[in-house]
Amino acid sequence: MHSTSPTSDVRDPIPGAAAAPASPAEGRHGPTRFDVIGAVSFVHVLNDMMQSVIVAIYPMLKGEFHLNFFEIGAITLTFQLTASLLQPVVGMVTDAHPLPFSLPAGMCFTLGGLLLLSAAPTYPILLVAVALIGCGSSIFHPESSRVARMASGGRFGLAQSLFQIGGNTGQALGPVLAAAIVLQLGRAHVGWFGLLALLAMAVLLPVGRWYQRHVEQRVHRRSADHRTRFPAPVVRRTIGVLLALMFSKFFYLASISSYYEFYLIRQFGVSTHTAANLLGVFLFAVAGGTLIGGPLGDRIGRKRVIWFSILGCAPFTLALPYVGLGWTVGLSVVIGLILASAFPAIIVYAQDMLTHRIGMVSGLFYGFSFGLGGLGAAVLGVIADRYGIVFVYQVCAFLPLLGLLAVLLPDVRPSEGPAPLQKR
Repeated sequence: MHSTSPTSDVRDPIPGAAAAPASPAEGRHGPTRFDVIGAVSFVHVLNDMMQSVIVAIYPMLKGEFHLNFFEIGAITLTFQLTASLLQPVVGMVTDAHPLPFSLPAGMCFTLGGLLLLSAAPTYPILLVAVALIGCGSSIFHPESSRVARMASGGRFGLAQSLFQIGGNTGQALGPVLAAAIVLQLGRAHVGWFGLLALLAMAVLLPVGRWYQRHVEQRVHRRSADHRTRFPAPVVRRTIGVLLALMFSKFFYLASISSYYEFYLIRQFGVSTHTAANLLGVFLFAVAGGTLIGGPLGDRIGRKRVIWFSILGCAPFTLALPYVGLGWTVGLSVVIGLILASAFPAIIVYAQDMLTHRIGMVSGLFYGFSFGLGGLGAAVLGVIADRYGIVFVYQVCAFLPLLGLLAVLLPDVRPSEGPAPLQKR
């Protein structure tokens, strides 16, 4: 039998692994601050709702600016690359120099991008507007993920799921609101979504004050946990496997989020409004899967959740391109539920391996997910232009088979929580 002492973090020892020295913070859990987690999750709803408007109005933009599928993919690529390249940088900076009020400040970029998007006269200006929204996202995600972990009371998977479900809910609501407002009334009405950015700033100001009051405790925990729990080769191998699994997950999700509406219109002849609503149905399923994945990883181990969520949806993705409209909607719901459960487990798994680099790890994985989504949209757009949108789904159906790589992951048990955060 293996030891299950408070400092042990694996079910099976890894050769060469050395446990970090015990610190006074280890083994103690403070209260879970659901008010703080709820605040950043609610703003995640607003943030991703504003972002998802871009995808929802793709059919409108395609007609107004006479775009091909590659140019549609380039819009997603611009947004995703802006966010993905900056997120790890933001995380590294705030690891070393906490910036509690960066969260409300970042929303200014999103507000400016939405206003510019509503009035952009040319395609290049449209790309600038999307890039500004991406900058706002690059500041929000790593810092909000850090805040959720700080407020978790040791229930890291639950906190990440609650935080991430906010984003998934926002992604699901965005197309529905865009269909009801922008697609009905015109692109100029995108500017009304700027009110959501102002609301987000108001909610994030007290979160920033809470974060500021706990900066000293965060720095103390970081200095006490300055070494990884695992040797560098194990960490590098594990991060590489996790990134490969994310490639599988987010390339497939890019095929849905960017081109699902076009697929439904081309394959089944549905209206633009109906296609946008069915995209919302899929994204709500993604939100449900996200809510399940984190707490389940806390209970049964994150490796098991990652293994099942990536590989488990393969039978459904393989069947999707060959069924009718009703089955397409049903299978997309199942795929969304299963595939989405991986991300909170992946994020916390990586954070547990590099507890002294929470911001950098969060920024890397959120940024990588954004970058993969953008790259996937552009690549799949080229394929769709040349071979047709149906072929895209036939090829992407095989991506979940990369879930077999999960066998290479060490079995990390949910780690001990941080020292209690005292209310002030």
